[in-house]
Amino acid sequence: MSRKSIPILKQLLHQSTTRRFSHAPPRAVTLIPGDGVGPLVTESVEQVMKSLKAPVYFERYDEVQGDMKCIPEEVIDSIKKNKVCLKGGLRTPVGGGVSSLNVQMRKELDLYASIVHCVSFPGLPTRHEDVDIVVIRENTEGEYAGLEHEVVPGVVESLKVITKYCSQRIAKFAFEYADVNKRKKVTAVHKANIMKLADGLFLESCREVATKYPEIQYEEIIVDNCCMQLVSKPEQFDVMVTPNLYGNLIANTAAGLAGGTGFMPGGNVGTDQAVFEQGASAGNVGNEKILKLKKANPVALLLSSAMMLRHLEFPSFADRLETAVRRVIAEGKFRTKDVGGDSTTQEVVDAVIAALD
Repeated sequence: MSRKSIPILKQLLHQSTTRRFSHAPPRAVTLIPGDGVGPLVTESVEQVMKSLKAPVYFERYDEVQGDMKCIPEEVIDSIKKNKVCLKGGLRTPVGGGVSSLNVQMRKELDLYASIVHCVSFPGLPTRHEDVDIVVIRENTEGEYAGLEHEVVPGVVESLKVITKYCSQRIAKFAFEYADVNKRKKVTAVHKANIMKLADGLFLESCREVATKYPEIQYEEIIVDNCCMQLVSKPEQFDVMVTPNLYGNLIANTAAGLAGGTGFMPGGNVGTDQAVFEQGASAGNVGNEKILKLKKANPVALLLSSAMMLRHLEFPSFADRLETAVRRVIAEGKFRTKDVGGDSTTQEVVDAVIAALD
């Protein structure tokens, strides 16, 4: 596989750097506020970016909603032009109705790698205090291929598609990420004991790529055992590489262990474009009560925007933003309802702005 198929991983690092970009030309970023609490938390990012004086400006597309049949062509064109997008949650209808716009976007832009960093925060009480897991999920095939049909009335067939190309590509991404970020272990999650051909091919691809990174420990775990091990001893996991569906479940589980989905940043990256959003999907559009009270947790999207700033090679701005968010979490004075507090979204945002160096 050519090196060209792997995005520039140094842009996604969580490490500090002395490089400064105070005079960098501003970069355009496509902004999709989304459904539910999405506009509320994306507005929070805009406020913080303005106070941070980050060299970015947003091209907003408020009209994109989860119940649309497809993403407007001008939105896709904007993302292709700008190379970077920040988005709030898009509600996906359950059962009948339109297909997921989130899945459409990933396929249209070939955003093949989902990255979710589930990490414990000092000052945030959780059952486990030493969670630091990066879930890297294949984003374009598997059960999310959307190949379903009714064979006869009452019988539906849903196809799971696994290819060697996509499996090798995501495995390569995971090992590159581990290598550049000085991570020690990559764990491949599978169900090859039952789906011997599909998950067997995924596992075979991971093994082939692992041989090229002898300095990184490689392990395999069956997905059901993985879930049990994850909730009992999460500290044993470092980087996890998964097919599509398993990664969604594992990322949300790991997020719950580390404090909740309202704290976990994420990004979906491809060779040419990247879309940053709340890392774990559960509850990312909130509910009407949270929206009415304006008490949505903005932390996940703020940290996702820090990932975005690193991707744009503005690491000093990303460091300042992350430091401010962590300071607010550690102080514990301003917390939203999902973590036992009663603060509004704006109160959290004001605290983060006040904490900026």
